[in-house]
Amino acid sequence: MPSYDFPQADPVSAGLRGRCPRCGEGRLFDGFLKVKPRCEACELDFDFADAGDGPAVFVILIAGFILLFGMLYVEIKYDPPAWVLFAIFLPLTLVICLGMLRPLKGLAIGLQYRNKAGQGRLEE
Repeated sequence: MPSYDFPQADPVSAGLRGRCPRCGEGRLFDGFLKVKPRCEACELDFDFADAGDGPAVFVILIAGFILLFGMLYVEIKYDPPAWVLFAIFLPLTLVICLGMLRPLKGLAIGLQYRNKAGQGRLEE
């Protein structure tokens, strides 16, 4: 039986760390991006967690800005051959995008929990 005397966690910092948005102790993810069915510490049901494509869009925008600025700077300052740009910026693109995706998905789920976001429903 889980203990329910946990302190209330900040959903934003807990989401960025990949932890449960309610207790901040249990893991949010089962694998790299798959959300667990429930928290093992407080048994919060993660059925509400549907981040959709939001985190991927923000990763593309942020990483695209950083990488494009870096690539243009290197091109203008050093004028390297194209293969050097590919050798530097293709792995850097993978590292930045994959490194940002999980924390931003956790952040989206934490904000969903804090704001009690759910599916829109039409009244009948």
